[in-house]
Amino acid sequence: MRQTTASQPGVSNQAARHERGNSRLPALALGFFLLGIAASAIWFYRASHHRSATATGSSEGVGTGPLSEGTLAVLKRLGSPVELRFYSLLDPATTSDSLRAFSGRVEQLLSLYQQAAKGQLKVTRFTSLADSSQAAVGDGLRAFNADKGDACFLGIALVSTGHKEALAQLSADWESALESDLSRALARLIDASAPARPAATPRVDAATIDEVKRKMPNLETVSLEDGAQLLRDAAVSDMKATLADTDAKIKEAEQRLTQAQTGGSDADKQAALKNLQQAQAAQTEKLKQIADRTAAQVEALKKLKSEAK
Repeated sequence: MRQTTASQPGVSNQAARHERGNSRLPALALGFFLLGIAASAIWFYRASHHRSATATGSSEGVGTGPLSEGTLAVLKRLGSPVELRFYSLLDPATTSDSLRAFSGRVEQLLSLYQQAAKGQLKVTRFTSLADSSQAAVGDGLRAFNADKGDACFLGIALVSTGHKEALAQLSADWESALESDLSRALARLIDASAPARPAATPRVDAATIDEVKRKMPNLETVSLEDGAQLLRDAAVSDMKATLADTDAKIKEAEQRLTQAQTGGSDADKQAALKNLQQAQAAQTEKLKQIADRTAAQVEALKKLKSEAK
């Protein structure tokens, strides 16, 4: 099973993704001015470039190359110390040599993070099953192999100023995506720990004002509240159409990744994973563009109604 985060790319159940997409539409429609909360994740998809890594069983792995540009950019944003708690609680009697080798590569990756963070990251390693199992549970990690003997844990908890993120169970099957997952979890932790900033007022230009006028020919008789709701309702329709279109592309990318994982070469697996991440990033970007456009239209409507008084 792949490592679990609050948000992660990967092969997922299509129906579940539709459910998540539909459930977020009302929040997006009503909260366009708060979309800056998700900016770091969207930015990371554009900034991050996976370094060359191979799939399970390769002689190379997550700890053997330089960190990506996206990861280095996240590390530069560190404004307060963060602790990375690495739990490698693996019973030799019930875990494979390959899993323990993967654990070693994860530890190497964390060392690269620590070196690049210039003192802002502390890596704490837990390796004793007897002494650390309860701490792992407390940090949100997921146990496995309990049916074979002692419960094992392999995961990372990120902790800073009262906030916590967790990669609950790492898997070598998703080794090539580990750096991306870890850096996005770190970016979320940085955002959660940072002081809240007032949302920027969307820019209103002449084209946006003209667009609002075209959408509301009866502008004089429409209240600000009703007009804003009309704009938001239109945005919800646009988002639903975007989800329907981009979900089809994501499903196709997921199928390619599944095929590559079952019989493709290492290069095929990397290409399929990159294609999936690009499709997911494109969906997120299109939804953000709709939200930003609608926020600007609402501001234009406010300006027009204010000038009409």
